[in-house]
Amino acid sequence: MIDATTQTRGTVVIDVDRCKGCELCIPACRPGVLAMSEPDEVNVMGARYPVLFAGCTACRACREVCPDFVFEVYRFDEPQNLPARSPDPGSVADGADGGAR
Repeated sequence: MIDATTQTRGTVVIDVDRCKGCELCIPACRPGVLAMSEPDEVNVMGARYPVLFAGCTACRACREVCPDFVFEVYRFDEPQNLPARSPDPGSVADGADGGAR
């Protein structure tokens, strides 16, 4: 069986506990790889927070729109092929990580 992969050019580190759950980052994400956490997955303030999926382009749109400065954006030296997962309202997967500069 062949696993589908998605080319990822960057990654985002999210300060989950600082997020107030305004969701401004979700529509701002050009490749559409951010989704809000499940309703039962909340931070210390009781707010849902964004979760990153493979396919980030490191465009920094999430960082620019966020009023709480919860995003650190990193671009990979070389694009990475990561397991393809898409934001699905029914499930939340781990974000892309590793190898960023």
